[in-house]
Amino acid sequence: MKIYTRGGDGGETGLYGGTRVAKHALRVTAYGEVDELNAVLGWCGVVADGENQARLQRESARLFDLGAFLASTPDAKHLPNWNADACQILENEIDGWENNLEPLKTFILPGGSELGARLHMARTVCRRAERMTSALASEETVAADHLAYLNRLSDWLFVFARTANAQAGHADIPWTAGD
Repeated sequence: MKIYTRGGDGGETGLYGGTRVAKHALRVTAYGEVDELNAVLGWCGVVADGENQARLQRESARLFDLGAFLASTPDAKHLPNWNADACQILENEIDGWENNLEPLKTFILPGGSELGARLHMARTVCRRAERMTSALASEETVAADHLAYLNRLSDWLFVFARTANAQAGHADIPWTAGD
């Protein structure tokens, strides 16, 4: 199978299900943002240890599932199964991590350890993917649990970054306005 098809040379792409749309269509932009987020999770995984790397790979696979839904027409067949517990899994991990972190009293600056800084970057890319998917949902059908997942994933990435920093001995740096 060749990687290039020349089918998109005119500025259109095919959705799963056969419909052709402009490459700048909201649906294409939304799954493109999810794809970028997935690449950033892979970048995070380069510096993660075994358990953290496994968590990132689990969510990377889930993002591929989400991308398949976003890249599909409503009548598309053979879509992956969506884990209805996806948000609960993230919430459980968030709650476990927060039990070992100092409670937040102010906004914090992104950064810290290599993994922590990369996870903060992933969080911002996740928020962008969420905004674009929300924009798509205002015009086309998007499953509510897919939107909820992106929202929860950004929370997970934030707490994961704080946890990675704490594990590496980097304290949160509080934001001070006007300095």
